[in-house]
Amino acid sequence: MFSKILIANRGEIAVRIIRTCRRLGVKTVAVHSDADRNALFVDMADEAIALGGQTAAESYLKGERIIEAAIRTGAEAIHPGYGFLSENPDFADAVTKAGLRFIGPPASAIRAMGLKDAAKVAMEKAGVPVVPGYHGTSRDPDHLLNEARRIGFPVLIKARAGGGGKGMRRVESEAEFKLALESAEREAQASFGDPACLIEKYVSHPRHIEIQVFADDHGNVVHLFERDCSAQRRHQKVIEEAPAPGMPEDMRAAMGAAAVKAAKAIGYSGAGTVEFIADASEGLGMDRFWFMEMNTRLQVEHPVTEAITGEDLVEWQLRVASGEVLPKRQDELEMKGWAVEARLYAEDVPAGFLPSTGTISHLDLPEDLVRIDSGIRTGDRVTPFYDPMIAKLIAAGTTRAEALSRLERALAEVRITGLTTNAAFLRRLIRQPDFAAGNPDTGLIGRHIEELAKEQEAGPEITALAALVLTGLLDPPASTDPWANLSGFRLWSRPEEVVVLDRDGDWQEVRLTAKVDGGWVVRLGAQSVELGVRRPGADRYRLAVDGRSVEALLVRADAGITVFSQGASHRFRLADLLGQSHADTHAGDHVTAPMPGLVKQVRVRAGEGVQAGQALAVMEAMKMELTLSAPRAGRVASVRVAEGEQVEAGALLIDLEPENG
Repeated sequence: MFSKILIANRGEIAVRIIRTCRRLGVKTVAVHSDADRNALFVDMADEAIALGGQTAAESYLKGERIIEAAIRTGAEAIHPGYGFLSENPDFADAVTKAGLRFIGPPASAIRAMGLKDAAKVAMEKAGVPVVPGYHGTSRDPDHLLNEARRIGFPVLIKARAGGGGKGMRRVESEAEFKLALESAEREAQASFGDPACLIEKYVSHPRHIEIQVFADDHGNVVHLFERDCSAQRRHQKVIEEAPAPGMPEDMRAAMGAAAVKAAKAIGYSGAGTVEFIADASEGLGMDRFWFMEMNTRLQVEHPVTEAITGEDLVEWQLRVASGEVLPKRQDELEMKGWAVEARLYAEDVPAGFLPSTGTISHLDLPEDLVRIDSGIRTGDRVTPFYDPMIAKLIAAGTTRAEALSRLERALAEVRITGLTTNAAFLRRLIRQPDFAAGNPDTGLIGRHIEELAKEQEAGPEITALAALVLTGLLDPPASTDPWANLSGFRLWSRPEEVVVLDRDGDWQEVRLTAKVDGGWVVRLGAQSVELGVRRPGADRYRLAVDGRSVEALLVRADAGITVFSQGASHRFRLADLLGQSHADTHAGDHVTAPMPGLVKQVRVRAGEGVQAGQALAVMEAMKMELTLSAPRAGRVASVRVAEGEQVEAGALLIDLEPENG
């Protein structure tokens, strides 16, 4: 076993690796960008080396600097985690040439699977079933369109390099093919430095099922069963589970055998995942699964495999890389129970899943209910430079229903302020009937996106609580003098307080009238309710309205409050009645940058007429392309930005005026 390793990664996976290393007595060295200088993983490591820069290109992708740091600190091996340099064969070669051990497969295996087109050719030769498609090298749009016609629409355009859904587009018809190809190539170039794409048949009811494999340097290869990763949005995984719902035993054995065959065919060593697409239109079956790609690294969702097998996959990686044989043979591995993982992201779901940046002013995750893998803590800042994942929540149970129930409860108890998360979206997905019944497919989220992504409105009791707290009406009296406590006093009538709340830019007037029994009459426009309030804890409230009682937890931060209740969060502050008018902020005359990023395309010119919803510009932020659309019909008054320009959040990009302006 190694005595010291360097971790060439950041965030949650770096923390995950450090924890296993501590248990095994292995010292760790962290490397970090300037943006991560105060990160949790940096503080947890035994040593830390600054790489400089803010972005990944300036830090975590600088292989030479990372190798120099390993040599300087006396590390014997480098663990690449996932992402960044983890599937870069040139980096793996450089690590080996420097006399260090790369904790991953040999560079030859990474190259064999690094380009999806070549990988599929190799798998066909090895006898592994492959999805029908075009896996050639041509980038000519007309040639690729002809291949798409041959395969038959719908087709899937996929970047041949990389993964994670980047450079991937579903195309329904010939008319949209070339624009989709251009977009996929731009994203592939930005993400992987390689714009080339391949074309595959799109399976109508696809299930994404992957097999965890492990190999050592002594010729041993095993699989640790499957994971179902079908719950995806735009080809990026959202919820993963093990085992796969409805998986027949003969199919499990066949997929496991195919994955082992794939690993042996390329001389694999270490942890890897062989991903298959299965046609679930008539249920899972032996003859309806095909190889998609192999990820030559540890996967984000590896904890669900650890939960059902009881194995520590990072420990396995360290043991294999240090020359040991696999800890177990195939016949010694078994599954027990069920595990489900949800990826908690900083993103604004109702706004189109826009990444949410900012400082986390309060963080409380339910570690008593589920396993939490996270590299974030209170006070940390989620920046536009890296993936916006806050944590992974992994729930285990003896059955799928038990694991899902535990995960849903845990998501309801997530308390985060300072930015927006997808926790409510994840809870809705868990409860969605098809998913809950064990019938997920990769199109499920897309089909039900409207109901899954809708914003949960604050009930009158939540709005009333916010108004009462922000005006101090629930605070104990500061004086026993009755004349010192006349807030809302009215001669010959009950006291009434009028409050204007600002909830993320939406203003609402609340009228509060105190009742003699200590309760309140709350008027929200034409709606009127009677509210009872109890305070069982410092920031815990019990709200009674219309014969029902709900619990609410209140967190004060960011010059306002956040109320958590029934699995949703609602942010409020008192409206600035003397500041910029509310109407002006919603006029729709300006298109601004929703977050920091790079302007990739400007699709309009000054003087051009546009329709509501028309694409005006394309930005790249957090490795994603964001299309900015016209908020209304009109004419472009001015374009204030150029292609290739880096802009900050809120930057004014395009001005609109009325068509006849």
